[in-house]
Amino acid sequence: MSFGQGGPFDGPGGSFSSTPDWDALAEEGEAQSRRKRWMWIGGGALATVAVAGIVAAAVMAGGDSPGGNPTAAPTSSGQAAAPDDKPSFPDVSVPPPPNPQDYISDPKKDTAPLTPATLFPQKTMVIGEHSYPRTSTASTKDCTAAAQGALVSSLSHNGCKQLLRATYAKGGVAVTIGIAVFDSPAKAAKVMNENRTNLMPLPGGGVPSDFCQGHKCRMATNATGRYAYFTIAGYLNGKDVVTSETKARQIARDGGSYAFTQITQRGKDQAAKAAERQLEEARKKAGRSS
Repeated sequence: MSFGQGGPFDGPGGSFSSTPDWDALAEEGEAQSRRKRWMWIGGGALATVAVAGIVAAAVMAGGDSPGGNPTAAPTSSGQAAAPDDKPSFPDVSVPPPPNPQDYISDPKKDTAPLTPATLFPQKTMVIGEHSYPRTSTASTKDCTAAAQGALVSSLSHNGCKQLLRATYAKGGVAVTIGIAVFDSPAKAAKVMNENRTNLMPLPGGGVPSDFCQGHKCRMATNATGRYAYFTIAGYLNGKDVVTSETKARQIARDGGSYAFTQITQRGKDQAAKAAERQLEEARKKAGRSS
C-alpha cells in the first residue's frame, strides 16, 4: 500500500488520491474566514456593552459625567463649585490661669480689702459636721496689742502689718483665731517656726472677759503665703484644758482649719477676678485682630 502526497487519511478501506480537490479546499477556506469575522464582530459588540456598563456605573456613583468631581455640586452655570473655605480666626493666646497662692504671697497682688468682714464673713464657722457661731471680731495694725508673752516680740521683729481676730463659741468651749499679715511668706514662716503661740483671746458676745486668762488653754500656730495664723481654745467656765479632753481640742483644730480655708479662699477669689480680666482682654484683642 502506498500513500499519495497531500491526501487525507480516510481510514480503513478508504482510498487515496494523488490529486487534491481544489474546489473543496477553496470552499472550506471561505467558510473558515466567515466564522472568524463573526467572532471578531461578536467580541467587539461584547466589549462595547462592557464599556457602556462601566460608564453608566460611574455616572450613577458620581452623579456627574465621567472624569468630573463626584463630590462637587453643580452650579447654575453647570460647572462644579469648589467647597467654601473654612472661616479663619485670629491667633490670640490666652495666658494660663493665675495661681491663687501668688495672691496671698505677694503684697503687690494681694490688694483685696483686708478687714474682719472680708476675712471672717460668715456668721457661723462650719467645718465638716461641726458649726460654731461667731461671737466677736477685731482688727489692729498694732499687732503687739493683740498678742501676749513671747509672741509680742516675734510679731514685732518680723514686721507684722495687721492682726485680725474672730472668736467662735459653742457647747461651753470657744476659740479665738488670729491672722497676722506680713510683707512676705518668709517672715510669716519665721513666726510660725519660732512657735510663739501666745495670741490674746478676744472676749465678747457671751465669751467672758477672763476667757483663757489665768487657766490652761490649747494654743497653736501655722502659716500659708504671707499670713501666719494662731488659735487659742479653752473652756468658758475657766476649766483647764488637759491632755485627755476632746472638746477644746476639736474646736481648736476646727479653728485652724477655718483660718487656713479663709486665707486660701482670699487667694482663689483674687485669682478668679484676674482670670476674668485676662479673658476679657483676650476677647478685645481678638475683636481688634478680626
